[in-house]
Amino acid sequence: MRPLKISYIQDMGIMGFLRNRAGIIIVVAIGVAIVAFLLSDAIRSGQGFIADSQSEVGKVAGESISYKEFNERVEQNSQQFKQQMGSLNAQMTAYVVENTWNQTVSGIILKKQTEDLGIAVGESELFDLLFDNPSPQVQQIFSNPQTGVFDRATAINSRKSADADPQLKAQWIALEESVQQQRESEKYINLVKNGIYVNSLDAKDDYTNKNKLVNFEYVYKDYASVPDAEVKVTDADYKEYYEQNKYKFKNPTETRTFEYVAFNAAPSKQDTLDAKAKIEKIAEGFRASTNDSLFVAINADTKAPFTYEKKGQLEPALDSVMFNASKGFVYGPYFSNGSFKVAKLLDARVSPDSVKARHILLNPAQEGGMDKALAKADSLKKLIQGGADFGKLAAQYGTDGSKDKGGDLGTFSRGAMPAFEDAVFNGSVGQTMVVQTQFGVHVINIEKQIGSSKVVKVAVVDKGLLPSSATEQAAYQKAQSFLSDVSDFKSFEETAQKQGLNKLVGADVTPLQSSLPGLDDARSLVRWVYKAEKGDVSNEIFDIGDKYVVAVVTAIKPEGTLSLEDVKTQIEPDVKRAVQAKVLKASFDKALNGANSLAQVAQKTGTTVTPVENVVFANPVIPGVAQENKVIGTIFGSQPNKLSKAIDGERGVYVFTVKSFTNPAPMTNALRIKEQVQQAMSQQVDAAVFEVLRKKAKVKDYRAKFY
Repeated sequence: MRPLKISYIQDMGIMGFLRNRAGIIIVVAIGVAIVAFLLSDAIRSGQGFIADSQSEVGKVAGESISYKEFNERVEQNSQQFKQQMGSLNAQMTAYVVENTWNQTVSGIILKKQTEDLGIAVGESELFDLLFDNPSPQVQQIFSNPQTGVFDRATAINSRKSADADPQLKAQWIALEESVQQQRESEKYINLVKNGIYVNSLDAKDDYTNKNKLVNFEYVYKDYASVPDAEVKVTDADYKEYYEQNKYKFKNPTETRTFEYVAFNAAPSKQDTLDAKAKIEKIAEGFRASTNDSLFVAINADTKAPFTYEKKGQLEPALDSVMFNASKGFVYGPYFSNGSFKVAKLLDARVSPDSVKARHILLNPAQEGGMDKALAKADSLKKLIQGGADFGKLAAQYGTDGSKDKGGDLGTFSRGAMPAFEDAVFNGSVGQTMVVQTQFGVHVINIEKQIGSSKVVKVAVVDKGLLPSSATEQAAYQKAQSFLSDVSDFKSFEETAQKQGLNKLVGADVTPLQSSLPGLDDARSLVRWVYKAEKGDVSNEIFDIGDKYVVAVVTAIKPEGTLSLEDVKTQIEPDVKRAVQAKVLKASFDKALNGANSLAQVAQKTGTTVTPVENVVFANPVIPGVAQENKVIGTIFGSQPNKLSKAIDGERGVYVFTVKSFTNPAPMTNALRIKEQVQQAMSQQVDAAVFEVLRKKAKVKDYRAKFY
């Protein structure tokens, strides 16, 4: 059986089309689709353990999400990234898992809603979304990689081919389901948006909030003005603040905190000297080399094709020297991005900035092999050189979407058509040539070359700076010695202090967190933390990047409303500020007693009266101080010429007097204001609706067991 990618190539003649679109496909698929469908052979890798096929990775509204099915989606998405990136690091893997989870959860939630409401997509509508007005998913998959134009014929023929290929058919069914679900979701969201109604009172309130002006005077003392000696925070203060703000302390998922020490296994000074000696020897060989391609292939850690680059495209160290150097010039060794490098200038020339070209693409599979395709291309080339109409030949023999435009590829710059870039940029205007690429055999005609710039072709040999086995062994032995001396939190603290080790903290780490400050791939450590109990010391040494890590669990915060003890450290600054507010309010209350004006209050408190003009409710900022929602809200609810009580704000405590309000001119365009308010509300619908539905669905997430 053949996957969709291979069938498409064989049936329509765009060699490697889907392979080269893999990166785009996955970006779209993760964002809007539930089913990734391009790869059928799942390759399991990087999991904590192989789960039973009946294991649950989560539940949504009572519906189980099996590990087996979810992991297949993760692996399919991961494989697409690998095709584009070459490999996945911890952050990329976590990104794939998280987005696959979000799409799965949202799909289940929205499916239940659309089914309950009878929202559906008919056959003719689905056909339109696939072929006539294609969805973003379909457009990205079946767009010509060279022109970016959607190829309707290719999509239709691929779908027809699926009838004779069960595997391809299954993939098409998955695509259709994904497109259908996305459309149903859009209908549901639009239904909610259409239910939003803004009445005249809403419009009037919005207009007033943005246009009614207030002029006022205030006196103010910053919380920092209270001496520390006067700030005595008691348990009662903590409890009072906690009870008043309990709603802020809801933990959406269990979190854990741990301390750890890291033993550095980064390259030593000797490792660096050894690496320098090696790259200097390579540099000598590179200078004498007569076969630069072979030399780079043998010696470089990173294999990359040699391409012509314009000024500004090379890394800075090379960009500053290569455009003024002679062919054969060798630069380096130099150090860049964790590697020692040496670079050689292979060629320099003046080249067009962009090219306008057209082509006829032949598919070797349809022509009976590469030899026959090349022979046919040579025949077409001779016909064109003899005066035949290129556009008519392209329409008759071309196999990609450009054939309907006479083979026109448009105007493009370097990097846009890497497969035959050298041919069209190094050729001459009017030249017709045959070029073989991974897409097939092209008959290319250069119509126009625009501009000119100097370009260079540079070969680079790189050698990563890595620690030696002796360096790694020394660091590991230190970690092992430390671990043998600790058994609980107390001994961990004492031993770390005795050895002068810097303790680091992983604070409030979530079950699926993959990185910590200084530790890029900490999944193995986090998985252990979630299996351990409070006070447990790790029973193994974690090898993370260039560090060996030993950890101890110090706190576990459960899902739900956290206790005062759990948040005591977190709320300490706020509680201190609340005590400072009490001190300042008491001072102002004393000054307000018997005072008839703001000037008298200022005199008693050693402050100054500050006038403020033209503040609106919708922008609650006291100029030069801070955004003070509570204070400005109180001001707009006050009567003019009355001395206020002391009000505690974000930055300090205030006393004010309203001088006057200026009402706005009568509202003349209520309809426009309604539309503006409704539009602002509509923009919040997608996220708000999903958040409500997600809470109602009581999502259970067990992914930390598996990833």
